[in-house]
Formats: sequence, structure tokens, C-alpha cells
Amino acid sequence: MEIDPPRILRASKLRFGSLRAQGVPAILLGAAAIVLAAGLARALRTAIPTLPETLREAKALVEATRPQPKHLKS
Repeated sequence: MEIDPPRILRASKLRFGSLRAQGVPAILLGAAAIVLAAGLARALRTAIPTLPETLREAKALVEATRPQPKHLKS
């Protein structure tokens, strides 16, 4: 089986909304999207064990910065 680079480049087209790419740029954008997705998946896998504690801290921060109603002020 022979590899035909011009045919591969012509067949490589990417359309995402108004973004359009063909040839080498389309291949590079596709590879970048795969690397980005893998990085996001790894970051999520690392962050998931600390997520409950992070959400508790975020809730406490919101409650601490929320102004108290006038009838509760002393």
C-alpha cells in the first residue's frame, strides 16, 4: 500500500462553525484538539479527589462574603 501525501492533504478538511482549515493546518488543529482533550481529561482525573473539599470551601467563601440581612445585624 502506497502513501499518497497530496491525496491525504486534499482529504484533510476541518469545519467547525466559521473556522475552516484544509491540508496541513487541518491536521495540526486536529492533533492539537486531541492533545487538549487528553490534557483536560488528565487534569480532571487529578482534581476529582479534591473536588468535594473545594466545593465546601467555595460555599463557605460565598456565605462569608454575602451581606447579612438588616434584621440579623446586631
